[in-house]
Amino acid sequence: MENPVIILGAQTVGTTALDAFQSNDVVVYCLLDDDTKLQNTELNDVPVMGNTDDKELLKLLGKKCEVFVATDDTASRKSLTSMLRDEYEVAPVNAIHQRASVSEHAWLGHGNLIGPNAVVAGNAKLGDGCIVGANAVIDVKAELGDYSQLGAGAILNAGVVVGEQAFIGAGAVVVAGVKIGAKARVGAGSVVVADVPANQTVFGNPAQKV
Repeated sequence: MENPVIILGAQTVGTTALDAFQSNDVVVYCLLDDDTKLQNTELNDVPVMGNTDDKELLKLLGKKCEVFVATDDTASRKSLTSMLRDEYEVAPVNAIHQRASVSEHAWLGHGNLIGPNAVVAGNAKLGDGCIVGANAVIDVKAELGDYSQLGAGAILNAGVVVGEQAFIGAGAVVVAGVKIGAKARVGAGSVVVADVPANQTVFGNPAQKV
């Protein structure tokens, strides 16, 4: 990536994204965050400047800077990404840690964050705005829907399909072929052996509705 990156969000996801870019020697121009306590501070020697809708800085996008949306809240990530596409005609870049393993035969959308030592296998598919935690595994032909989140060390086995905005907790295992519905939540450490309907929360081994 030739252009520097502006990261929207300087909290947990923003810190992880910054680490991913810096691991690849990508220059991060600044971070933007709506929390006034974070503004005018630094994160890993990179300045945290104004709000995420700072028009003076955002007008650099597309010509001089790339952008990554790293707000912790899923709805906020989605709305900021829509704003960037509508107003600035740019799509967020992917933040892939240097120690992640992403197959050249995997398919990735825009604005995904893939943490250190995560594995994205051949013919796996990620939509837009997904967060894949450190040491997580997305096996062959598994699919992660837009704005879904996979916690550290979670495993999606072959052919698993995860719906939009679903959340899979740290260390959870989803067995091959299982479907996780949109906005469903899987608790940390769970073992999912059957399909999970949209909007449902499951937990345990085997995972049961909570």
